[in-house]
Amino acid sequence: MALYSYFRSSASYRVRIALGLKGLAYDYRPVHLVKNEQRGDAYAAVAPSRLVPALRDGETTLTQSLAIIEYLDETHPEPPLLPRDAPGRARVRALALDVACEIHPINNLKVLRFLTQELKLSEDDKLRWIRHWVETGLDTVEQQLAGHPQTGRFCHGDTPTVADCTLVPQIFNAQRFGCRLDHVPTVMRVVDACLQLPAFQQAQPAACPDAE
Repeated sequence: MALYSYFRSSASYRVRIALGLKGLAYDYRPVHLVKNEQRGDAYAAVAPSRLVPALRDGETTLTQSLAIIEYLDETHPEPPLLPRDAPGRARVRALALDVACEIHPINNLKVLRFLTQELKLSEDDKLRWIRHWVETGLDTVEQQLAGHPQTGRFCHGDTPTVADCTLVPQIFNAQRFGCRLDHVPTVMRVVDACLQLPAFQQAQPAACPDAE
């Protein structure tokens, strides 16, 4: 199994966590996004979208982090990353999508490059953009978690799920860009619990072979 990853990519970070939780060994293949290695023909042959992560498992190559994580959960069912019950699975997927669809896409590298290179936003305006969408998006997650009877030590119950795999990398990004986090105490409590586990610790950007 091989993972094409960039150490600071939050989508790649999600998959690294899931692989760790499953106890799966993999070959780490770095793709340096800032140096535009994803735009080369070699990587395009792996992932036509030219996005990371991509996972190669035998003859199968997969893209999109949440699809990869669900594939891992189906092919290596223990420990499960989705609840057994349909309402629980729907809640966990919704929490993951609150991050993966509502926060992350409008703050990823290609969007930020368009803001500065094409729309000529200043660095200060770019940071205002990032902080606005991250802070308001995380507030939505906080409202989904705080006081909900199924929120436990983690986003859903007392074992990590896809939601936790998605949330932790987003907090890494939020801290990197100086976002306000005092308005999301439940989110931060869950993230702190996640970071006590080896799978989350070993997936952190600083632990990656291509970390700078």
